[in-house]
Amino acid sequence: MRILKIGLRLLLAASLATALPGLTIAEDAKQTFSQSELDQMAAPIALYPDSLLSQILMASTYPVDVAEASKWSKANPGQEGDAAVTAVQEKSWDPSVMSLVAFPQVLDMMGDKPDWVQNLGDAFLADPDSVMDTIQGLREKAKEEGNLETTKEQKVIVEEASSETIIVIQPTDPKVVYVPVYNPTVVYGTWWWPAYRPYYYYPPGYSLAAGVIGFGIAVGVTNALWGGCNWRRGDVDIDVSRYNNINVNRNRLDVSGRNTNWKHNANNRKGVPYRDQGSRNKFAKNVGGADRRQDFRGRDAERARAQSTLKQRAVDPAQGRKQLSGAGGERARESMNRANRENATGKLASRGDQARTGNKAASRDRASATLANRSSAGANTKRRGDGQGGKTANRGRTSNHALRDVGNAGKSTRNLNRGSSSRGTMRGGGGMRSGGGRGR
Repeated sequence: MRILKIGLRLLLAASLATALPGLTIAEDAKQTFSQSELDQMAAPIALYPDSLLSQILMASTYPVDVAEASKWSKANPGQEGDAAVTAVQEKSWDPSVMSLVAFPQVLDMMGDKPDWVQNLGDAFLADPDSVMDTIQGLREKAKEEGNLETTKEQKVIVEEASSETIIVIQPTDPKVVYVPVYNPTVVYGTWWWPAYRPYYYYPPGYSLAAGVIGFGIAVGVTNALWGGCNWRRGDVDIDVSRYNNINVNRNRLDVSGRNTNWKHNANNRKGVPYRDQGSRNKFAKNVGGADRRQDFRGRDAERARAQSTLKQRAVDPAQGRKQLSGAGGERARESMNRANRENATGKLASRGDQARTGNKAASRDRASATLANRSSAGANTKRRGDGQGGKTANRGRTSNHALRDVGNAGKSTRNLNRGSSSRGTMRGGGGMRSGGGRGR
């Protein structure tokens, strides 16, 4: 039934594409990825136990944390299980990512393919129901091929309900988890999307001894896996008790009931942009700086369009950078540096000419001023000479008038006051003495 459901979705998408020219499956309002892409990205993990699968789906929505956790796991090869999760409790990672350090094999796989991790997370955020349906469809294919059966490592349970088949995979021992190892292009039968062949991973040094599905080293866990797949609802649940027993610090959940629905925490996304507009509307609006990130995304889109235009015009920026490497690049840079030096030399010469022209003009102005000053000085000297002669000639007249106002007391007093005022001016503000004379 799941395969029929997926087939109907493909048929509907194809009908829409025919009815509306230019619309592709990936451009559908809800389905960010085509079914071929969903099959491709879900195939490597579809046969994992439900509890581990749910942790991977949640963690994939935080690709930056996954990359950091993968590096930590490689740097601490002796850490696994609950002890490893406890060791990273002070990290800033999302708890779903912390839970995966219990499984170094899984983090090594995810760290090896960061693009796959981000695509898986984006698909799960955009349309979790489609991702869950895709996983069930892949499980049905593996079972039809006879490659998905109960073993000593895990149990395969087929549930029939409401005309719908649900395949559940659980560890045989809830406290011991084996990570399956398989090639997706084999376990599901002949791969039906030749252009979208899935990624597969074998642990370092591992070889598939017999059968189509093998298993890595058993990992003992008690509380590290706290997620579960709610197949009928098409999303993921959290076992609150297990979650709080392993996340003992700032990440504890304060909710009632044994189980709660998982919710993506946009603050733990660490700036990674969301792929589709629906996810951006749902998650990015309440994150600080979301408007600026939207601006950056717009600039990124503009750069992409510009690069595409350049390539269409046979101008490849990447090829240009390549040509600038090596001896050719050295010659190009030397030519540019020589041109810059010549340009700079020309500017300096121009500035020197301007300076010399300005100096000549200033010299002419100073010469003119000197001549004017000398002419003025000569005229003043002549006037002083004439004045001295005038004083000699007029001395007699001055003597005759010296006692003219002796009998006029008021006028004498006014003359005395004018004399005092004149002497004060000469001493205080006339500029005759530097420093203004003695202090008062």
